[in-house]
Amino acid sequence: MLSAAFPADAPGAAVIVVKDGNVVYRKGFGRANLELQVPIRPENVFEIGSVTKQFTAVAVMMLVDEGKLALDDDVRKYIPDFPDKGAKITVEHLLTHTSGVPSYTGLPAWLKLWRQDMSPAEILALTKDLPLEFPPGTEFRYNNTGYTMLGMVIEKASGMSYGDFVARRIFEPCGMRSSLYGSKQALIANRAFGYTRGEKGWENAAYLSMTQPYAAGSLMSTVDDLAAWDRAVSGGKLLSKASWDRVFTPYKLANGESTGYSYGWGIATFDNHRVVRHNGGISGYVSEVLRMPDDRVFVAMLTNSDSPPVDTGFVVTKIAAAAIGKPYLEPAAITLDEKALDALVGVYDVDPTTTRTVTREGTRLFTQRSGRPKLEVFASSPNELFYRDSFTRITIERDPNGVVTGMVMRTAEGPEQRAVRTSKPIPAETVAITIEPAVLAKYVGVYEIAPTFAIEVTAEGGQLFAQATGQPKFELFAKTPTEFFLKVVEARLVFSTAADGTVSGLTLHQGGREISGKKIR
Repeated sequence: MLSAAFPADAPGAAVIVVKDGNVVYRKGFGRANLELQVPIRPENVFEIGSVTKQFTAVAVMMLVDEGKLALDDDVRKYIPDFPDKGAKITVEHLLTHTSGVPSYTGLPAWLKLWRQDMSPAEILALTKDLPLEFPPGTEFRYNNTGYTMLGMVIEKASGMSYGDFVARRIFEPCGMRSSLYGSKQALIANRAFGYTRGEKGWENAAYLSMTQPYAAGSLMSTVDDLAAWDRAVSGGKLLSKASWDRVFTPYKLANGESTGYSYGWGIATFDNHRVVRHNGGISGYVSEVLRMPDDRVFVAMLTNSDSPPVDTGFVVTKIAAAAIGKPYLEPAAITLDEKALDALVGVYDVDPTTTRTVTREGTRLFTQRSGRPKLEVFASSPNELFYRDSFTRITIERDPNGVVTGMVMRTAEGPEQRAVRTSKPIPAETVAITIEPAVLAKYVGVYEIAPTFAIEVTAEGGQLFAQATGQPKFELFAKTPTEFFLKVVEARLVFSTAADGTVSGLTLHQGGREISGKKIR
């Protein structure tokens, strides 16, 4: 499985599998450095992105055990210049992504700041004056600003820098000798260099100052050190039993609904086995850690590409399934007749602002969450749907008369997600018009959205295509001579012209945001 996913001449992965305290698999695939043709070894050091969050969470709980802070403390106790939002935001709200504070990584303006060294206060300043997105404790919304604030809380409560605290209080006692706060400047033995897919193949990943991810994502580690970390966690080190129990208890919202996320870990099940996991994505790297605590199984996979050729979460879960003796078998697809398919077609409300639309094309069925690509879905029974190469399953809900009333989506990570069927009409597809090839040719080029992110527009066979940095190429369809749309995702590109009539830039409209970029070639 791994050899096929990570060929020897491309960025790869280091993988470790531990069962009953013993390493049963440990290997590297692909190259740690493409220029020097150095193969990946398990000893290589990778940026682990948001896997950092579990170390931040444990650091907070260590200070809780020591009486230096409390989970229900108002964050303004530690960050006094944080504005009063008219609602108490607690340390626990930050840990569980339920604070309502906007995440700075969701700001289009942040893309232009990657190269700057920034202090935690400067990172927080990007969003601290924005209104809350929801009342604290009422919604779950993944949030890197919250973990930046936690780093500031740790520093205030401990009197140590975040990096020093993690190194001295966690890495050293756990025997994690190759783990550290990340740096682009320091010489780091066995560093695996990070890559991304560019316009013409693999290229070095965009530079991101490691001052920015901070307590949300700036740590580096190895698969061996992460296995040592799991031994410490499994052995109950660093924290009291009561604190460890709390760390692994999913947070409940004000309405009693579970978020499926605890303190720096996602809590789920696989085939009735408890799973504790988290992943991380950062420029040049993707990381995965997964624990099955009741089965005493741990899997870590660290990759040196931010655009790996496989779904890393799916692969890691398949590895864990094999380790517990329950190899993953994809469900067998059955054929539903047109009447059965039509009964499923409709618009389903996930929440007040999000829908999932089910459509039929002949005998094929598709689902599309608002703002996401359209995906083909298959039936394993009249009431069970699945996606290829995915653990996601959809159960159809019906009333006593057999009429479809909703659906429940289950994944290998996070809580169940229910969507209620509505009477809303299927959104009409935008009608594409034909544009002369000579006009299309004017749009061909590369448009810089940020120093680290560009969109390349190409013309092939009388049709335009767009490819964003690190993403697949998608076909564009003309709505007007200057406005084009995608069918795989809800997004539009609008081209702009200079006074002399030449194309000077474009604006990407997606997810309620508008991001402009200039044509650089």
